[in-house]
Amino acid sequence: MNINPLFNDFLRAIRLTKDQRDDLITGHTTLRDRLLADKDLAKIIISTFLQGSYRRATAVRPKGDKRADVDVIVVTNIDRQKVTPHQVIDLFLPFLDKYYKGKYRVQGRSIGIELSYVNLDIVITSAPSEVDNEIYRSASVTTEHMLEDFTAKHPWKLTKAWVDIDLAKGEDDILSESAKRAEEWKLQPLWIPDRDAKCWVETHPLEQIRWTWTKNAATNYHYVNVVKAIKWFRLECLSKLEHPKGYPLEHMIGNCCPDGIGSIAEGVVKTLEKIVTDYRSYRVMKVTPGLPDRGVPSHNVWKRISNDDFVAFYDQIESYAKIARLAYDSTDGKVQVENWKKLFGSKFPDAPDDDDKGNGKGRASNNPSGGGYTERSAPSVIGGGRFS
Repeated sequence: MNINPLFNDFLRAIRLTKDQRDDLITGHTTLRDRLLADKDLAKIIISTFLQGSYRRATAVRPKGDKRADVDVIVVTNIDRQKVTPHQVIDLFLPFLDKYYKGKYRVQGRSIGIELSYVNLDIVITSAPSEVDNEIYRSASVTTEHMLEDFTAKHPWKLTKAWVDIDLAKGEDDILSESAKRAEEWKLQPLWIPDRDAKCWVETHPLEQIRWTWTKNAATNYHYVNVVKAIKWFRLECLSKLEHPKGYPLEHMIGNCCPDGIGSIAEGVVKTLEKIVTDYRSYRVMKVTPGLPDRGVPSHNVWKRISNDDFVAFYDQIESYAKIARLAYDSTDGKVQVENWKKLFGSKFPDAPDDDDKGNGKGRASNNPSGGGYTERSAPSVIGGGRFS
């Protein structure tokens, strides 16, 4: 059986729904418009742009009563040498009290806003170099699209020549070729205020986005879907573990997902197995590995994950990697599905009643949507309502 159609259905069931994505767009668009229209803040804001798992297209549908979230970077002309982290936050308090009173909380490195339909995180940054100001106002930075909205025909790239999908229209091919030939901008990290540490620290969200796009292209556009699949597996099977989750987990997946994979199934099994092989020595020593950040290598993404957390995580991955391998190698469709369900739960579709015994490895064409599709007479059983 070709497992790829079932993985495509599975992904539709765990992606953000159209309604959730529309809510995120409403939330961050309203916030960004209000920030730029504020008579006091407009004087210090250079640009705003999206970051996080939503922008990188690695977010999964929240479970239970949790809301989807999106991070908004606010690039300012504030001089970090002259203004303390607490003073920066104070500049934004009148704005927050005006529009989000009783709905926001000041966190260590961001301001969280909890609305009835979406969660927002404001991340304030200090002034980049004057040379970078134009870049942070460019379409490639400020676009509202997720990475999986772009294709090989219209790739995302940090260049002045890049034009957003909504504006490209019929000139798509010409503009894309121009962007492909242009050299990408090399940006310096931004600085964000850390209230707890009482200092400014480096961050480079655009490098994380650029790295993710490059990795996605190198994996035949399967990488972001592999991340979503493993994130869902973590919610289903490793919910009792405190760490890792979120970006630290995504970062390790990025380190271990092989280039050139032909399907999501292949990406999942090989990523889990590579985690086991690459970090076995750390498990033997019972020591958490250090994972350098993409944009600021001096930062250890896994700094806050304890040795005990890592050991518990590793042992679970080692166990489930064996199950994933059984699913991937089987030529019996029902055996494949039975084992994939052990990783992904009820969101993974049942095997068609008329399943035939064919190639179970899920080889797929280079399809950005997440794998090749072959027709079958029985429909997949999928959960949820409308999908984006």
